[in-house]
Amino acid sequence: MFRLQQKKKEEADKVTGGARVPTLDKQMSVRSRFLTQEVAEIQSCLPASCNIAFEDVDDLREFKLTVRPDEGFWVGGSFVFKVHIPSEYNVKPPSVQCMTKLWHPNITQDGKVCLSILREHSLDGTGWLPTRTLKDVVWGLNSLFTDLCDFEDPLNTVAAQEFSNSRDSFCKKVQLYISRYAKP
Repeated sequence: MFRLQQKKKEEADKVTGGARVPTLDKQMSVRSRFLTQEVAEIQSCLPASCNIAFEDVDDLREFKLTVRPDEGFWVGGSFVFKVHIPSEYNVKPPSVQCMTKLWHPNITQDGKVCLSILREHSLDGTGWLPTRTLKDVVWGLNSLFTDLCDFEDPLNTVAAQEFSNSRDSFCKKVQLYISRYAKP
């Protein structure tokens, strides 16, 4: 029995690089085991511009994702997202809120995030599906600062209009918000 537990620990260390990964109770549900595996996978393949932190290492359902873009309009900023995983996960998507005030067409100033894979119901098939993972969410949030930034379908319409009318004004406002609210 001890050898089996040791072997499992060694395998987990290979996946996580020896980093401590939060765990759940010993009597885990299937969903909890699935979530444990997903967290280990995320930590092993995070984009270089992202960091995940668990406030409570025994609670996998809440974590903070910090994105520090290395390209695009938001370079130099540090943006924190609070991710909550519902008990119905993976049937329902995680809920995400941006904790950092920023000027972005797909994120409102009160932290609502427009990312298609976070939509529970979608007519076009781009919303949440049970086959999606937390890795998709992390990479999607990271991509909101680069190739997924969508000025054509904005949540913050004022930011998108400003970008269309005066790119210089938009860029100055982005930098102002970074200097006030998003410095690492």
